[in-house]
Amino acid sequence: MADASGLADDRALLGRTSTAERVSDILRSRIAEGYFPPGARLSEDSIGGALGVSRNTLREAFRLLTHERLLVHQLNRGVFVRVLTIEDVEDIYRTRRLVECAVVRGLGDPPFALDGLASAVADGTKAARERKWKGVSTANIHFHRELVALAGSARTDEVMRSVFAELRLAFHVVDDPRRLHEPYLARNRQILETLRDGDAAEAEQLLAVYLDDSRRGLVEAYGQRVAEGERAAR
Repeated sequence: MADASGLADDRALLGRTSTAERVSDILRSRIAEGYFPPGARLSEDSIGGALGVSRNTLREAFRLLTHERLLVHQLNRGVFVRVLTIEDVEDIYRTRRLVECAVVRGLGDPPFALDGLASAVADGTKAARERKWKGVSTANIHFHRELVALAGSARTDEVMRSVFAELRLAFHVVDDPRRLHEPYLARNRQILETLRDGDAAEAEQLLAVYLDDSRRGLVEAYGQRVAEGERAAR
């Protein structure tokens, strides 16, 4: 069972207006960080106690995250962080390709507001220099969230927030984050520079190839880990 003791530090985030949505935000972030890894069982008692929220509030938060496909409820066993299938990973990338490429295609006339993308590229470069490969992963996700934010659509941001959180469930299973994430630092920078030059059409082409390559690499690495887990369970 996952240890929830560290969540006590997040209690201050709830403030006086504690809601299931705020609890779900905290848990979503913790799941994305790998604090609650795929397959972990979430204890109502320990999490509710750490955050100082009622059982009903916590159950509603669990329900929201189940709807986002981050948690699963197993009858008579409890609530668990979801373990993705290969088909899930493929579907996540289909969604990413549809949305992210459409955002770049619809940018309109340059110049574009690229400060967020530039910050993500700088963060990724710094994390790689320090050999913090999970930090590189976080920076890559930040890059793509900032890319989606260029659409200026709260609805699109909300949809992709869940997609990126779900994607990180797969990242946490892969045992070589450097191999998975480091090659894309240069490609992030290339997309950024192409957008700085005002060439959204070229940036979209670069992004489409980028996402296809990323999908193939993650499916291969994730598939190997899943197969290893199945062999170990026999």
